This record gives sequence, C-alpha cells and structure tokens, in this order.
Amino acid sequence: MASTKVFLIFLLAALIATPVVVAQLGSIRISGVVFCSVNGTLDVINGLTPKIFLNAPVQLRCGARNVISSTITNRSGVISLVMDSHVNTLPLLLINCLLVVATPLSTCNASLPSVGLLASSLNLVNIGIGGVGGVISVSLGPIDFILNLNLIL
Repeated sequence: MASTKVFLIFLLAALIATPVVVAQLGSIRISGVVFCSVNGTLDVINGLTPKIFLNAPVQLRCGARNVISSTITNRSGVISLVMDSHVNTLPLLLINCLLVVATPLSTCNASLPSVGLLASSLNLVNIGIGGVGGVISVSLGPIDFILNLNLIL
C-alpha cells in the first residue's frame, strides 16, 4: 500500500513537471493569382490561359461590404495578404469573406465588361505546424475569380 502511494505521488509529480506544448494559430496568409478573365482561369473562346491582371486593387470583404484588408496585385498578378489570427478567425474567413478585385475587368482588357467585379471565395490551401511552441500557420487562396455583376465598388 505504501509503495502504491509513493508511486502515485511520483506519477503526479512527473505529470506536473512535464511541460505541455499548446499549439497556437499564428498568421493566416492569403495568396493567389488574378487573371484578366470573366471566368477565373480560362479564355472560353480560345481555351487559353488569359493574361494576368497586374496592378489590380484587391479587397478582402467580409459580410455585406466590410473591407477587412486590401492589397494590389504585383507584376505577376499575385496577391498576398497576411491576416492576424487573433482578429480574423479561420471559419469567418472561409464562410463569410470574398476576395474582390476592386476595379472593372475593362481595366485590364477594354473588350471585357465594365460592369461588375471579379470575386472569389476562399479555400484552405495548407496548414503547417512549426517553430518554437508549435505555431500553426494557415494558407488560404482564391477558389476562382469569376465576374459578379452584383458587386459594386
């Protein structure tokens, strides 16, 4: 009986002394490419990949019209946003937010519509765990930028 008590005390002391690592959500990165196309990736008429939409203002909109963050595509048509995970929760971003190109398509090609805006919902791309303390990094990306005639600036 005494040996059982000693063992339990030893086990309890070992459990208390063992450090517990709790992973924390770090940054949420959103990146992708914006093409100069009404349907996101392909030129329906020619079946070719359209040119990129460079220097396009892109907004992350959540809810009705709330702009959470914004950026401009680079010379490769790439957008890159880093979100604070303490302010923006992952479910909110995936369910309630859109990436919106805040300029008409006619800006990149005069033959494309000047009414409506390109928009895309978000998709989970990657989850990584690393660093000291097991920080979780999340990468999101656009599903497809498609012309939305209901969106306005």
